[in-house]
Amino acid sequence: MKDLLIDHFQETVNELLIRHKSILDVLSKLNEASARVHRATVKAVTQCGCLKIDAKKPTIPEDATILQLKEIFDTHLKGELCPNCKDTIEKEMGRLLFYLTALCNHLDINLYDVFIKEQKALDTLNIFNFT
Repeated sequence: MKDLLIDHFQETVNELLIRHKSILDVLSKLNEASARVHRATVKAVTQCGCLKIDAKKPTIPEDATILQLKEIFDTHLKGELCPNCKDTIEKEMGRLLFYLTALCNHLDINLYDVFIKEQKALDTLNIFNFT
């Protein structure tokens, strides 16, 4: 049985999408929403300072296994999102999800099915997914 919460969200997006109904609008708004998530995350570093980035090239031993790579690679993030930055980023992610769902609706793709297929791929490929 399909997840009712995701189906309800997809139906709500379909009902509320009025002004940006064109596939071209949806694609450009999806791209814009993605950029806004990026920008809000950058502002957490550059304006608020609740996050810091400490990035450098990792040293990978020649005999490292695939499983060891997970411990070698780092997020480069230091700190924790403050409540204000977290709220802003969550709102931007919500808009991103809205336009991703609108794209699913335009292409007659069920968002829940996308989740399930991706989960199956992750379960099948496991560590060999290399994401």
